[in-house]
Amino acid sequence: MTPQARKRNAPYLLLAPAGVLFLAIAVSALMMVRLSFGEKTLEWESWTLANYRALSEGVFVTGFIRTLRLAVIATALVLLLSLPVSLLYARVTSRMVKRLILFIILLPLFINQLLQSYGWISLLGPTGIVNNLLVGSGIVARPLRLLYTETGVIIAMVQLALPLAVLPISSALRNIPASYEEAAAILGAPRLRVLWEIVVPLARPGLWAAFLLVSSFNISAFVLPLLLGGGRVTTVPMLIREQMGPLLNWPQGAALAVVLVLLTLLVQRIAGLQRRGGTRT
Repeated sequence: MTPQARKRNAPYLLLAPAGVLFLAIAVSALMMVRLSFGEKTLEWESWTLANYRALSEGVFVTGFIRTLRLAVIATALVLLLSLPVSLLYARVTSRMVKRLILFIILLPLFINQLLQSYGWISLLGPTGIVNNLLVGSGIVARPLRLLYTETGVIIAMVQLALPLAVLPISSALRNIPASYEEAAAILGAPRLRVLWEIVVPLARPGLWAAFLLVSSFNISAFVLPLLLGGGRVTTVPMLIREQMGPLLNWPQGAALAVVLVLLTLLVQRIAGLQRRGGTRT
């Protein structure tokens, strides 16, 4: 091969590993779709819509509703909490402090979700650190029920998803000149008004990116509802595991997985339309 040909083909060779990975994911997705139309013990020989019709049963409907509710609440809390953290990280001038903040932000991504879940179990249990502090300080008379509830699952989801929101939002905030905020403050605008009417609109691309990442993460969360929910907070990923694990009903689990992916794509599509609509206005 001549040097000119190698130079011409270099981009394709560099993209080859990503292409192989994308092909493997696409083939796996198509196999899952095909599996969703099969029957138990006859997964690849039969075609049926019974698995999708079964999704109208109460346990599956409840699972989808709970999954969406937890994802919406957790995503809203993540965006609300990540904005001040992102603003702090974007406005800090000291390199050492900036690196320390970045390390704290990224720390949850370096620790296995299973270990973090067990850590939350020790924190939120009836005799855990949180309840001991609340009871000991006299804030509550008896321990709060935080573990094996939706509240505990939401708390853990917010903590784990926070880095996914802080990074894109802080990237958008860095592109906003600090002089805009200074000018608004000089004209007498309160800090909250500056944040809401100047910073948030200009940081909208980062907020939308954070919403897409966090909502996708929360909708597909499995370890947190399984451990912190204690089997009482049943979400769609847990139903998929139940169908494909103990019940050995792979087609039903595949149908659940396909609908869950479509639901995630629908949420992202709606968010994309809202983003374009907000940009035009």
